Amino acid sequence: RFLVSKEQFHAYLRAQGEPSSQDEEEKEEEEKKEEVSSCQSEPPAKRVKLEELGQDRENQKDAEAAEKEPMERKRARGQNKSRSCMKPNHYEQSRLCPSVTQGCAEKCYFGPQCRFLHDIGEYMTMKPADLGHSCVLFETFGKCIYGVTCRFAQAHLGDGYQNIINTELAKQWEGKSLVRNNLSKELQNQLRKRKFSFKKAEEYLCGLAKSHGDGGKGGKVTGCSTEDQEVPNCTTLQEELGDGPECPVLREQGEDPKPDTLQSPSPAAGEGASSMKTVGPVTDEDIIKLRSCEKKVLDIQGKLYLAPLTTCGNLPFRRICKHFGADVTCGEMAVCTNLLQGQSSEWALLKRHHSEDIFGVQLEGAFPDTMTKCAELLNQTIEVDFVDINVGCPIDLVYKKGGGCALMTRSNKFEQIVRGMNSVLDVPLTVKIRTGVQEKINVAHKIIPKIREWGASMVTLHGRSREQRYTRGADWDYIAECAKIASPMPLFGNGDILSYEDANRAMQMGVSGIMIARQVGALIKPWLFTEIKEQRHWDISSSERFEILKGFTNYGLEHWGSDTQGVEKTRKFLLEWLSFLCRYIPVGLLEHLPQKINERPPYYMGRDYLETLMASQNVDDWIKISEMLLGPVPNNFTFLPKHKANSYR
Repeated sequence: RFLVSKEQFHAYLRAQGEPSSQDEEEKEEEEKKEEVSSCQSEPPAKRVKLEELGQDRENQKDAEAAEKEPMERKRARGQNKSRSCMKPNHYEQSRLCPSVTQGCAEKCYFGPQCRFLHDIGEYMTMKPADLGHSCVLFETFGKCIYGVTCRFAQAHLGDGYQNIINTELAKQWEGKSLVRNNLSKELQNQLRKRKFSFKKAEEYLCGLAKSHGDGGKGGKVTGCSTEDQEVPNCTTLQEELGDGPECPVLREQGEDPKPDTLQSPSPAAGEGASSMKTVGPVTDEDIIKLRSCEKKVLDIQGKLYLAPLTTCGNLPFRRICKHFGADVTCGEMAVCTNLLQGQSSEWALLKRHHSEDIFGVQLEGAFPDTMTKCAELLNQTIEVDFVDINVGCPIDLVYKKGGGCALMTRSNKFEQIVRGMNSVLDVPLTVKIRTGVQEKINVAHKIIPKIREWGASMVTLHGRSREQRYTRGADWDYIAECAKIASPMPLFGNGDILSYEDANRAMQMGVSGIMIARQVGALIKPWLFTEIKEQRHWDISSSERFEILKGFTNYGLEHWGSDTQGVEKTRKFLLEWLSFLCRYIPVGLLEHLPQKINERPPYYMGRDYLETLMASQNVDDWIKISEMLLGPVPNNFTFLPKHKANSYR
């Protein structure tokens, strides 16, 4: 009884939830025919091929259009790289100088040459209308740092546009860091000027160069296991230290060394001895490296792991998943070369909210020098519980440069990257892979034992190949075989988990845990974590889902800001998420449970207007939802999702 035609579905939404008359339905059909011929029409894959063939026979112009059709069909898949991007100057022509917002206009760095406004009265006459009567930053922290530029400024502006501060509430947050792993200006300058020290990484890379020069095949590491590199020989240390005290070696039985052997040389030995390397718990980091057994253990057996999701796996979204029961979170894929160059946009992917108790970052790279240096950089500058290597990215931009899935076919470079990163990290190293590159040729079972030997602490296996993408279901039988091969190293499975029943079947395959990722689970229904832990199907209402979106916008305004630029950035990521969220089918409407990811539902009418609106795959309807939360969009606003096949106008 919920099934409707496409015309009835859109007519219902255009009528704001009220049934339209027959005349209106006829107008809708005419408008739909016009839209199909436009450049932003429904993806060609959804059209009926017989109709196309009939049109091709009419005239020569239709035949030429049919020749261009495969090109359009290709463009409708994958990433939409040529989409227009709304920049700040598109929706805010006159901006207030940040020095005025911070209350120090006289200290503006650019002085009279500053291109921003310094007159608050002039700015307020051109500022867009406020979007609401309450500011989430002011209500949460007692102070809104954006002052008059806040789009909810009426909640905290007094006489003369003075920013009001709730001192009692502000004191509660004073000195607390809500978001960690920020990029400081000092570190950014060191990276840009190439003055950051990569001592451990350079030592490892020098060892690689020597082994290659001694006849190593293809740059493969020969005779240099991680344990041999990490535990130095006592005799060599004694030679370096001269006739100093006996070299302390902690025995495996756990015996404590004698106190006198841990003492540093006496200062009375003369100033000449100060240049000598010393032994002791304070100054021996440059000599003694952590052994694999001494590193922090990654204990996430049986936990729910939110996968690193490019674009959509941002900090506000991870907070939503954390609220619903995600145990382990991971930042978006970061390119190691961009991190080494000190790019602020790339470092933003490493930020960690204080609620993320088990958090890791994922790195992508193709060469051991950049990956090892990047691992040492992060080891010294940020707080993480593990570092993950992306060996599963199928995107051509990454694959053609030798990264992502391509590392599965470059075993020598892959080995050097894993060994090198493991030698410079004090936290566990994990690897995420696919079944292989080609569709019917699985190679993961051959690579997993090598990864264990190279020193990785855990492997996550996505049950699809690169060529397969999401055209077929994940191969969980193969994941089960690989889990046995990987033992005793933990192996997490990934793919096609959209209900607690799918999660139960996955855990019965012998995996150590499950990762919930992009096309299923997390982005379509982030409350899946609650369903798995409570072992039930949650028939969540449209109002409850709207509250989730409201929570995301509040988190986004906290993270990206409540000024015009922050509001529009929050809107952009909200729309990207809605391009996946619209695929969810309410449990109460299903003929049989659970929902399967590969089942493409027909057009259906929800139990209320909001539920129907959330089921629309039309971009304009997503924009309408964003306007309910963040106010009207700027003039000439355009949006297309990162994956063009997700939507149409």
